[in-house]
Amino acid sequence: MTNRAPLLLAGSAVLLALLVLSGLEPFDRLTWVAEVAPVVIAWPILAATHRRFPLTTLVYLLLFVHGVILIYGGAYSYARVPLGFGIAELFDLSRNPYDKIGHFAQGFVPALVAREILIRGRHVNGHRMRAFLVVCFVLAVSAAYELIEWAAALLLGQGAEEFLGTQGDPWDTQSDMFTALLGAIAAHAGFSGLHDRQIQALEDRRADVGSGVTRHAR
Repeated sequence: MTNRAPLLLAGSAVLLALLVLSGLEPFDRLTWVAEVAPVVIAWPILAATHRRFPLTTLVYLLLFVHGVILIYGGAYSYARVPLGFGIAELFDLSRNPYDKIGHFAQGFVPALVAREILIRGRHVNGHRMRAFLVVCFVLAVSAAYELIEWAAALLLGQGAEEFLGTQGDPWDTQSDMFTALLGAIAAHAGFSGLHDRQIQALEDRRADVGSGVTRHAR
């Protein structure tokens, strides 16, 4: 686990630098605050728990990528992200799809975080039930986020338009949740094997460290 420390520090430094850069001249300051808030909240939690409950390298990497997605979207607002315009032009889309990338990640990354907690905490042993609960968790997170957007719309009125990023789509909320669902399914279907191997390797290393400490104490 200690050999990952430089990578974790480097990743944290890069995220901090991107966060600062994105906040220098964002398109809309309030939107930037709302979009990068998950990064600002999650990073201290991960830093505080990385010794007591370190996560797998896969999950740390995906959390980093998700953080970059959020920060990039916050700097421009999701409907104006240049990468999204490039994708829209490439595939002849009628709207900037960057917000869908964000919601796919909102399903993909939390799915593996939840899966790791359930497995390592031995909360659910059945594979099918665990997959079902992971999907339920992701949908709950997605629904909570949409409720936050709704609350912002009620409180801020037109000022929340950049944060909502609906781009005139009356079904944007439903499609956002569906995109998160697809992300959760893709994460479970495509990365369960790799995730299981990394969890086992992490647990084995922690067991070796624990047994070494016990022998030393004796």
